[in-house]
Parts: sequence; C-alpha cells; structure tokens
Amino acid sequence: MTMAVSALILYCIFAVLGFGWRSWVQYRQTGSTGFRGINGSPGSLEWLAGVGFIVAIVAGVVAPLLQMLGYLAPIPFLHASWIQAMGTALAVTGIAATVYAQLDMGESWRIGVDPSETTTLVRHGVFGLVRNPIFSAMVVFAGGITLMTPNAVALLAFVILSATIELQVRIVEEPYLLSTHGQAYRDYCVAVGRFVPGVGRYVTR
Repeated sequence: MTMAVSALILYCIFAVLGFGWRSWVQYRQTGSTGFRGINGSPGSLEWLAGVGFIVAIVAGVVAPLLQMLGYLAPIPFLHASWIQAMGTALAVTGIAATVYAQLDMGESWRIGVDPSETTTLVRHGVFGLVRNPIFSAMVVFAGGITLMTPNAVALLAFVILSATIELQVRIVEEPYLLSTHGQAYRDYCVAVGRFVPGVGRYVTR
C-alpha cells in the first residue's frame, strides 16, 4: 500500500514537472506550449507511436492505483524491499534527469513533431552524450515505477512505453531531424548514441 501511494505521488510529480511546468516555461519563452500532437494518420506507425505513448502513461498510473485498491498483487519474485527501494531511487533519478534534459533542450523542446517547423539541432550538454536523453530518462523513471509496484499492468505499461519510444524516435523524430538538418544530423548520429552513450551510433540514410 505504501509503495503504491509513493509511486502515484512520484507519477504526479513527474507529470507536473515534465509536462505542466515545462510547457509553462516554454510558453513564457516562446508563446507556444510545445505540444505538437500525434503524427500520422490513424493506424500508421507514427499514429501508433503517439497513441501507444498515451496508453502507456495511463496504464502506468492505473497500475499502482489498482495495486493500492487491492485489485492487483505484486509479482512475487519482484516483491522485495530492496527491489522497491531501487525502484524508488530510479524513479527519482528519472524525474531529475528528465527535467535536466528538457532544460538543456531550451526553446527546441516540444512534444511531437510539426514537419513544417524548423527547430535547432541541440548537441550541447547532455545531448552531447545521447541523442534522446529525455526519452532515456523517461524509461529510467518508468522502470523505477514498475519496480515500485511490480504487477502485471505495470510491466505491460513499461513494455508499451519502451516500444512506442522506439517507434517515435525511429519513425517520427529521426526522419524529421534528417530532413531538417541533413548532413549535420548524419554527423551527429555517427558521433552520439541514440539512448545510451556510445550505443546506436550510425550513419542515417
């Protein structure tokens, strides 16, 4: 019960800082909230990435809530105090890393892609270590929440989030950045890993 409540509190903090507060800062700086919506037509991979992300976030909230209410039980071999403590540490780290990476992105921060928009290719700070540090931090946060309340819905939410982040990056984000920045983005892909430093470096075609 206590861990489920803690997970819900951390989820609220993540939502407030990662979406609400950051959107407010973006609006004050640029006049735009940074939200670009879901890309692609219904049924397309781009659309599935956007919808899957929303489904994963909702399921991530529902999982600890159902566990708190007694409708779901933790998976036995993952239900240990040291695992829940590690999950809490990961979730807090993920929140801090998400906010830090969002601030490093500056005015180029947005949720979703507008193909008609030209944003600056950010390569400084944490973006010099990985190309998608916000998504990396979100996976760390989600993994932490999953370990805090390791039930079947939480695990499913984590799998969906991981899959949709891969889709969003490969099908939406990378093609947009390639078409917008061309050789500069190709060079960036060669030098910097996708989600983990040194991993996923390649020449985009």
